[in-house]
Amino acid sequence: MVVLLVVVVVVGGVAYLGWRQSVGTPTVTATPPAAVGAKTPLQFAVAAARGNVARAEVRVNQGGTPVVVARHETPAAPRVDLRATLEGASGVREGSAALEVWAVDDFWRPIRIGERMAASYPVTIDLTPPRLDVAGKTPYVAPGGAGVVIVRVAEAAQVETRVGALAFPMFPLGPEGTRVGFFALPYDFGAGTPIAVAAQDAAGNAASRGLSAEVLPRRFRADRIEVKETFLQLKVPELLPQHPASAPLLDGFLVINRDQRRQAEEEKRRVAARTAATPLWEGAFLQPRNTKVFSNFAETRTYVYQGREIDTQVHFGFDLASTKQAPVPAANKGVVAFAAPLTIYGNTVIVDHGLGLMTLYGHLSSIGVKVGDAVTRGQELGRSGTTGLALGDHLHYEVLVHGVSVTPVEWWDARWIRDRITEPLKAAGVDVGALAGAGDAARAAPRASPR
Repeated sequence: MVVLLVVVVVVGGVAYLGWRQSVGTPTVTATPPAAVGAKTPLQFAVAAARGNVARAEVRVNQGGTPVVVARHETPAAPRVDLRATLEGASGVREGSAALEVWAVDDFWRPIRIGERMAASYPVTIDLTPPRLDVAGKTPYVAPGGAGVVIVRVAEAAQVETRVGALAFPMFPLGPEGTRVGFFALPYDFGAGTPIAVAAQDAAGNAASRGLSAEVLPRRFRADRIEVKETFLQLKVPELLPQHPASAPLLDGFLVINRDQRRQAEEEKRRVAARTAATPLWEGAFLQPRNTKVFSNFAETRTYVYQGREIDTQVHFGFDLASTKQAPVPAANKGVVAFAAPLTIYGNTVIVDHGLGLMTLYGHLSSIGVKVGDAVTRGQELGRSGTTGLALGDHLHYEVLVHGVSVTPVEWWDARWIRDRITEPLKAAGVDVGALAGAGDAARAAPRASPR
């Protein structure tokens, strides 16, 4: 019996020690990119099978002495996250490399296991920013206006024009390495607004160039709009059906005028993200014939109810009126990107003209196209109406650059398009093709000026 007990103890002890010795060393979870630049964020999760991770390091191995770029020693924990970049790492050079994660745990084993390489990832080190040159641009821009930038860039994954805190993407167009992009200067951005182009490659290396475009002054009108009870009774149930019947209609109107207006702006940005990467338009944009402009772009509106000011908002686009339920023509060639109710704009169509340039048609009584339809210049999109937050039958018309509203007057003007868009493109070697094709016809078409 004693012998059996000794055998059990010995066998059990050996099995226990064998189990402790067999417990695995720390493991690593990571998905580093194939190309790593100086500022590329690297993240590695190191987990102990048992016990805690006592020490861990990330090393760059290029065949010589490895360079440590991240280290964790205290406190010991079952899992540690190592974050690193190569910025400031001495001895790292461009070319192939291995990102190695070395770790050791504090789990006791009969035979000590020291620090070991837990994982290795092959990468290419790229520390050179993309080469970026400005090949052409719109020389003058005004608040509420638009422009174009053409750059030559090598080895770039993303290129954009930056206007203040706004970013406008650029697209491959023309000779190899050429990127073209439209940008907007919002109505409330003035002189001193920084405008630049920026490029970033797959490794995260970045380059930027400032643009010396001159910002011209531009003033915008203001108006006062009286909100009447009959209007509230008509529009609040239409646009905010969930508004309690017992609550003041004015409260519902303010929700519509503020929150739904903001929601519409957000939807414009979402639609803009689906723009075609090639230009679809031809020549100057068409203003509907025999229409009168009765509300201007970037007009500051003060809303008055029973003699007191209740809200202030900015009106984007032009309000154009002619006859009730008048045909609404597409301003230019393109593809329908949106065709549905859009909060304060009511029944709305948005046509994509490519490269982030779009036109919006709101307050329609009916919509005659659907998303994905190709349309020609002058083709009927629907009929004018009073849907949305409209006081009377009219067309609300906007020109959008990547979802930012700009004045339509520029795009109605064949000379402006020639001087500010097609000439810079031609000078940079980009074939403008049909973009200027409708210029002569556009000059002959009637164009209403803002009052």
